[in-house]
This record gives sequence, structure tokens and C-alpha cells, in this order.
Amino acid sequence: MRDAQSFDDFYRSTARRMVRYGCAVAGDHSEAQDLVQEAYTRAWRQWGRLSTHPAPEAWLRLVVSRLATDRWRHLHRWRAVLSRTGPPPVASPPSEDWVLLVRALRQLPAAYRQALALHYLFDMSVEEIARETDVPVGTVKSWLSRGRSRLAALLPDLSTVELEVNDVR
Repeated sequence: MRDAQSFDDFYRSTARRMVRYGCAVAGDHSEAQDLVQEAYTRAWRQWGRLSTHPAPEAWLRLVVSRLATDRWRHLHRWRAVLSRTGPPPVASPPSEDWVLLVRALRQLPAAYRQALALHYLFDMSVEEIARETDVPVGTVKSWLSRGRSRLAALLPDLSTVELEVNDVR
């Protein structure tokens, strides 16, 4: 069983040292924060066993070191792939219609956005959306209707927004 208080105490007493250690190992403060956060997540999952370990901080340092090594290997492989294939093509900027649509979508309630996305991007039927969101069919119909009406009001200059799959980011 995990003891949250002892884990909190352990975290408070070791976090600064771990981030400094992570910086030394990774060479980058942001990367170190990610590594240390992942190490503490793993420590929490095993805290029942780890809390009785003779040196839990040493275990945590080992995890940080191994995570840094794994990331270095991943980056090394990625660089090797890039050297053989070249960088990926530069993505074109989004169309003006796409930017306007995204801005309008952000003004809708989350439920409307979800229903519209599932219906139009994933071609899901009203019934499928109702099952996935665990709401009645009538609610989904209402969300779609209200979402479309609200988008029409927010996008009066665009009678129809034609989006290709490549525009979706």
C-alpha cells in the first residue's frame, strides 16, 4: 500500500537535488524536469516497495539516468534517420478559413465541439456519438444542431468551409 505522506516527504526532500542531477545528466533544464517528473511517477507507482528500499534516492537517480540514456538513444536514432532521409518537408501554413474555423470552434462549448468533430471528422452517426459520449441520441442531435447554428453565426462570411485532410492539424 502506498503512503502518500511519506512519498510527499520524500519528494520535498529530494526534488531539487533530482532536478540538478537531471540537468547534469541531460544537459538541459527542461529535459531534466521531464526526466525527473517521469522518475517520480514511476517511484509513486512502486512506492509501497520503494519506501522500504535502503536507498530510494539512489533508485530514483538510477531511473533518471536510464531515462536520459533512453532519450539520448532515441534522439541518436532520429538523427540517423534524418541524415539518411533529410528533414521532413516544411508544413504549409494553415489556410485563412482553417484559422477562422478553429477560432470559432474554440468559442463553442466542449460538448458541441466534440459532437461536431466526431460527426464530421470521423463520419460517426448520431447513434455512434451517443454511445461513445454516453448521452441520449436527442442530446447529440441538439449538440450538433446548436453547434452548427453557432458556427454559422460566428462565421457569417463563410457559407461553407472546405477543409482537406491535409489542413487538419
